[in-house]
Amino acid sequence: MTEPGFDPKLRDDVHIELDRSRIEAILEAVERRDTEALTALLDPLHAADIADLLEQIGPSERRDLLSLWSGHMDGEILSEIDESIREEVIHYLPREVLTEAVRELDSDDVVDILEDLEEPQQEIILGALEDADRVAVEQAMAFPEYSAGRLMQRETVVAPQDWTVGQAIDFLRQEEWLPDQFYHVILVDPRMRPIGHVTLGRLLASKRDVRLQDITEEGFRTIRATEEESEVAYLFNQYHLISAPVVDENDRLVGVITIDDAMNVLDAEHEEDILRFAGVSEESSLADGVVDTVRQRLPWLVVNLFTASLSAVVISFFEDTIAALVALAALMPIVASTGGIGGTQSLAVAVRALATRSLTSANAGRVVRRELLTGLVNGVGLAIILGLAGYLIFGEPMLGVVLGLAMIANQMVAALGGALVPLTLNRLGFDPALASGTFVTTLTDVMGFFAFLGLATVFLI
Repeated sequence: MTEPGFDPKLRDDVHIELDRSRIEAILEAVERRDTEALTALLDPLHAADIADLLEQIGPSERRDLLSLWSGHMDGEILSEIDESIREEVIHYLPREVLTEAVRELDSDDVVDILEDLEEPQQEIILGALEDADRVAVEQAMAFPEYSAGRLMQRETVVAPQDWTVGQAIDFLRQEEWLPDQFYHVILVDPRMRPIGHVTLGRLLASKRDVRLQDITEEGFRTIRATEEESEVAYLFNQYHLISAPVVDENDRLVGVITIDDAMNVLDAEHEEDILRFAGVSEESSLADGVVDTVRQRLPWLVVNLFTASLSAVVISFFEDTIAALVALAALMPIVASTGGIGGTQSLAVAVRALATRSLTSANAGRVVRRELLTGLVNGVGLAIILGLAGYLIFGEPMLGVVLGLAMIANQMVAALGGALVPLTLNRLGFDPALASGTFVTTLTDVMGFFAFLGLATVFLI
């Protein structure tokens, strides 16, 4: 039996999207325990789409789907699955299915899976590997967490430095162990130290008698196995690398990092910064339950509760002013809120610039002055609009002046805080994305209320 809308004549190379109708059809097949229909629906999908499906459905549906379809699981799907549910998925897979799936993966993908598993499941994965592969993975796991040694794959394509193009091509044609994807042939000296690399394009375009050393790529770089993976991602992004050899403390080749792994790190860094910027744990996932989600978010909400109390303290100092002119209570949130938005804009630019290393101590002064001037100009523009509105609505000229001056002051404070707070945290060794938002929001709220109510006390009461 075939699901409606599915054409069994579709070839494997036709891209099938994981849309809502297909997800519903898959869940219906699972509910009916129709293995044939489920296989027909899932087989045309890309591994990444199947991983997305497993992440989007609930735990019970995920368990039922895997019990029906686990025999078709391949290693690429395990590699694509979010780490928040990967351990759960592996738990549901039969031992023989897991063994076969893991054997399909390169060593760097196996290491990526092992990092997120408990020791008993790590042993299951390691036990599924061939002896040589297990040794390679265990050696990679011996490197520090979040290092290039964990990120690299051990399968490298190397050639002696004195080979010709013809010798390299003959070698590549004869070998069956080559990685599924590689971009360079790495040239090594007799001590296995990389001295350059040749792109496959240059290799195929050159005559057989050309020496490999004569067609090496410019900008060749090696990476220490102990280098932090964030530094690796920066090097790939900064210097437009496609792949780079990894060396040990003696400069001997131990592996290679390719651009896909480096970009995964870069994406993870950006995702982590976005989540931290919002005060959410980087471990958060759509697959998390209510209890886990609350546990991750509540601490930061409590922190914000205490920082917000500072604004209440400032307002309490001006109780008599507010009582004398009730209109102030309606207007003061406008000043604070607009300042918060301005501070967030400045903060987002600064945090992003720090992450990409375009904001450094060399240009920090210029950036801070630019943000301060921007805050002043924005404040003047908003002051004209808000001051005029305050005068027209309440018929009090000085109220409009107070609103305008408070807006200018708070916009300047917001712009200055948005730039200086992340710079200061970064200088102290803290992640600027983690706590900058709380500090800047508190600063703009406190200064907004203080400036508005303080000016109102001086000029209106």
